[in-house]
Amino acid sequence: MAPEQPLLVVGDLHGSYDLLGKCLKDVDVFVEARDVDLHGIPRLVFVGDYIDRGEHSARVLEWLHNLQKDLPDNVTCLMGNHERMMLEFLDDPAGRGQRWLRNGGLQTLASYRIGGVRENSDVEELTEASHALEAALPDGVLEWLRNLPLMHQSGNICVVHAGMDPHLEPEDQSSQVLLWGHKEFMTTPRNDDLWVVHGHTIVREPQIAPSRISIDTGAYHSGRLTVAAIGLGTCEFI
Repeated sequence: MAPEQPLLVVGDLHGSYDLLGKCLKDVDVFVEARDVDLHGIPRLVFVGDYIDRGEHSARVLEWLHNLQKDLPDNVTCLMGNHERMMLEFLDDPAGRGQRWLRNGGLQTLASYRIGGVRENSDVEELTEASHALEAALPDGVLEWLRNLPLMHQSGNICVVHAGMDPHLEPEDQSSQVLLWGHKEFMTTPRNDDLWVVHGHTIVREPQIAPSRISIDTGAYHSGRLTVAAIGLGTCEFI
């Protein structure tokens, strides 16, 4: 592992506001304790899926938006498939809305105090909820969400939300694979020197496997949010 700068990669949050606060405190303690050993200022990278399932999606989005705005050189927020589904709901509530609601969107709407909609709502109800959500988002958050990157690469470390096609170079990956995964990603190691750090697929414990590091420990239901601290040749879990 040879990132250009130390990386602190945070797993899927899914509305876990309290865990986000604890995570940032733990990261501060970690960085202070290893200031001499890190060989550079670390970059904090979030792998996506900030919303849905948990109860505090609105607060998580606002915190991350402000954090990245205040520290643009130190914080990177990637897009997850749940952010993409929410954007699809906003753009096409009738055609894409029910899919998002079935996958945790109802909890996100509730965090913005938007009700009157169900997984099987009709077109009118979905459209009203979509307009209400867009109006409820704080200034700048929607534009920020639409422009979230799908990958952060530093040296031979690629951070993505879900995974990569192990047979293709980073620049050749499709957004579908980066957001939703690839059938061979968890079982087929890459044959180059790249390491892929990802969330999306829940694991009981964070894993270091050949060419990949898995850090989604199901924070919203397990109460455990994992951070991978990656330096030159090292990976520790916070």
